[in-house]
Amino acid sequence: MMEETSRHLVADVMLGGVVLLGAALLAVLIFRRLGLGAVLGYLVAGIAIGPDGLALIDAPETILAYSEIGIILLLFLVGLELSPSRLWLLRRDILLFGPLQVILCGLGMFAVIHFAMPSFSWQAALVLGLPLALSSTAQVLPLLQSRGRMKTDYGEKSFSILLFQDISIVPLLTIVAALSRAPAEEGAIEGWWLALYAVLAIAGLVLAGRYLLSPLLRLVGKISERELFIVTGLFTVCVSAAVMQAIGVSPALGAFVAGVMLAESPYRHELEADIDPFRSILLGLFFLAVGMLLDVDVILSQPFFVAGLALALVAIKIAVIFALGRFFGLQNKPSIIMAMLLSQGGEFAFVLFAAAQQALLIEPEAASLFGAVVTLSMATTPFLMIFAGKLAARKGKDDVQLDDPELASQANVIIVGHGRFGQQVS
Repeated sequence: MMEETSRHLVADVMLGGVVLLGAALLAVLIFRRLGLGAVLGYLVAGIAIGPDGLALIDAPETILAYSEIGIILLLFLVGLELSPSRLWLLRRDILLFGPLQVILCGLGMFAVIHFAMPSFSWQAALVLGLPLALSSTAQVLPLLQSRGRMKTDYGEKSFSILLFQDISIVPLLTIVAALSRAPAEEGAIEGWWLALYAVLAIAGLVLAGRYLLSPLLRLVGKISERELFIVTGLFTVCVSAAVMQAIGVSPALGAFVAGVMLAESPYRHELEADIDPFRSILLGLFFLAVGMLLDVDVILSQPFFVAGLALALVAIKIAVIFALGRFFGLQNKPSIIMAMLLSQGGEFAFVLFAAAQQALLIEPEAASLFGAVVTLSMATTPFLMIFAGKLAARKGKDDVQLDDPELASQANVIIVGHGRFGQQVS
């Protein structure tokens, strides 16, 4: 009996894998061909096979829980690109630009919700409005990386904002806990203690990386087994994420710290090459799960209201981020591109909506409604980026024309080998 159950379970998993991967393959091929990007393809595929579509998959929550590992791996790979010295150079954007963006966008959406839905208490409007200020790390960073825009002015500022948003999960969860109407869980860490434990955990991870992880990588390097690099990299990510999750902080932040710890390691590129395929697959599954969780009935019951909230979210974030970009020294064109890039709601909004629901601050229907708003705002990003790409291709007064190579910014390049190809590169 047990063997038969086990066989049925394996068959169900294999069938689910065929449905998920087949839907993703077909949708992404079509949407890439149309120039609309892979993310929108994943979202539409998720809607099609989810409970409100063909109902081919009936456990999207489980898929979402596992696929969130893709976000964790993404933050780890981003951390690998950032040495502590570069983080120090970005401190102004992380500690000033980021907080201003979250506060102003969050309060803007709080005002919209408070006046558009007067039946909601101010506490409910606040715990719904503030999470909408967060953008989608899983959507924005792959866009920046695939287009080689991470090192541009607006790319670095966008990354700084996203990094602060991941850190801001701590104070936002603290706000939800402070307003909670539910009985406090025994042993839960709350308030300023949560922030203190987070700082101590980061310090502990940094020390562990320096005195434990670096010698371990040197040992693995001497053995020269590629599988050990993969195991060591995934182990490092899992431990760092688990430590943060254990104290109630975003596990993605722990993965980012682990990446920064290894940013100056000689084995950085090996780890990056080994982990990136896992990240790509799991991020695709994440967006599939988001599409499957979209409550289509909520949209169909009040389509204009949901679309209006999504448009209000995108418009407020574009206006606020554009103004902040100009205030922090960006020209008009990079500011509007950055604003459109960060205009959507983010995946961590789903986490905060669930926390607000458990705290008895909002009803499940409100969580579904605003989950649909976040998903619709994500769907607008590919279209906005098409417009941004056309805008970037146009020459205007903001563009700097280099009349002579001597006017270009200085950089260091190492050319290994000076054969025919090396001579052409030189």
